[in-house]
This record gives sequence, structure tokens and C-alpha cells, in this order.
Amino acid sequence: MQALRLQPGDDLRGALAGRTGFVVAGIGSLVSAQLRWAGAAGPTGIDGPLEILTLSGSLTPDGMHLHASVSDAMGRVWGGHVCAGCVVRTTAELLIAPLPAGSLARVFDPVTGFTELVVQER
Repeated sequence: MQALRLQPGDDLRGALAGRTGFVVAGIGSLVSAQLRWAGAAGPTGIDGPLEILTLSGSLTPDGMHLHASVSDAMGRVWGGHVCAGCVVRTTAELLIAPLPAGSLARVFDPVTGFTELVVQER
């Protein structure tokens, strides 16, 4: 396992680009978030400050699939697919399970219409 702390101003997706493995857990705070709800065509912006309650997903050099739940100052909670524009406010503390390069990839799946995870057998 690998621990990673992101700094204020970091973009969650940008900071994880190019890695291979799984985000097992994540907590912290955001200035704002861009989350895509299930079935939506694009992201919805959520103004902060926000607390990251959960963060998990898969990381491949050619893309990632991250989900998060966040709460605002009133305790309202939103969750969805993490898009670019989730900017760290004070910190983001992540636990990552790295995997060897080449062990995971993302390939377009005509059935789902999305790039989906492919596990490379070794």
C-alpha cells in the first residue's frame, strides 16, 4: 500500500494520472467538486467548502474510474463519478494499492459505451 497526501489546489484526477492500481480510501476537503451522476451526460458542479467522505476507484495509465461522496457545511451529501475540477482545499489523504505497469488497462466496450477496465493476465 502507498499513502499519498495531496496539497491545496491539486486536482484529484490530475494528481492520480498515469498510475496503475486502486484507490482504496480517501478523505480530505475540496474547494469545489465536479461529479457526474448516474446516467448523466456530464458533470454537475458543487460549490464548497466540501468534505470528502469516501473516495475509491481504479487507476490505469490510459484512464481512471473514481467515485466519491462529499458533504457540504450543512451535512448534505452527494456522490458520483469524479470528474476533472475536484480541487483540494486543505488536504486529501489517499491510500493506494499500486499494481505493476501493464497489469490494468482501459478499453472501449461497445456494449456499455464506455472505456472499461481490462485486467491483463500475467
